[in-house]
Amino acid sequence: MTVVRYEPWGLLNRLRREMDQAFENSASDASWTPAVDIHEEPKQFVVRADLPGVKPADIEITAEKGVLSLRGARNFEQKSDDGHYSRLERVTGKFVRTFTLPENVQTDAIKAQFKDGVLELTIPKAEKPEPRRIEVQAA
Repeated sequence: MTVVRYEPWGLLNRLRREMDQAFENSASDASWTPAVDIHEEPKQFVVRADLPGVKPADIEITAEKGVLSLRGARNFEQKSDDGHYSRLERVTGKFVRTFTLPENVQTDAIKAQFKDGVLELTIPKAEKPEPRRIEVQAA
């Protein structure tokens, strides 16, 4: 007897993701969207993007006018003699992710590291300006 896990919303969730991706891709030439985690630390923001199979040379990161953009491409060699696959799930092609940056970041000090298929960006926060006391001079 085979036990099959029943997930009543699984098909609907998949349909929603595919429709979201279709609408997102209609605005750009992206083929897929990498998963991204973002969290805030006291002195910086950290962005981690899952990019398995992407070479570091194929990743472009830009930060301008308050927008952080990740662009790139993933390509796999297809080593099938007859060109037929029994199942093909890995997506290839271009990807694009954009994020609005808060005002309190130093875009000129963003650092990127790529290890084990995960791109990690550290975005340092700008120091808050100290309130300055201004003396009133008597005339």
